[in-house]
Amino acid sequence: MTPSVVAYGSLLLAIFSEITGTTMLKQSEQFSRLTPSILCVASYSASFYFLSIAIKVIPIGIAYALWSGVGIVAISVIGVVLFKQYPDGWAIVGMVLIVSGVIVVNLSKSMPH
Repeated sequence: MTPSVVAYGSLLLAIFSEITGTTMLKQSEQFSRLTPSILCVASYSASFYFLSIAIKVIPIGIAYALWSGVGIVAISVIGVVLFKQYPDGWAIVGMVLIVSGVIVVNLSKSMPH
């Protein structure tokens, strides 16, 4: 496998792990439930590990923009589906701006890929 395939695969695993960790953070009920608490810590640890692999090849600004931007949108969708937490109009506008920013950062020619 090429370094970029490994890097972007690791970034996808980092995003998935971060989303899992955040979902388990909600489920842990302030770390009062053992299994979700353990899964939360393990998922966040995995997320940072995979992110550290990704940033060997992907510029940190781009990797972090993708990691956080995709995570915000995914967690918002999970919030609606699992927890019946509906964002208001301003929250949706903010997420659209974040996603737009991630796209602009990725299209930037000034940051090496």
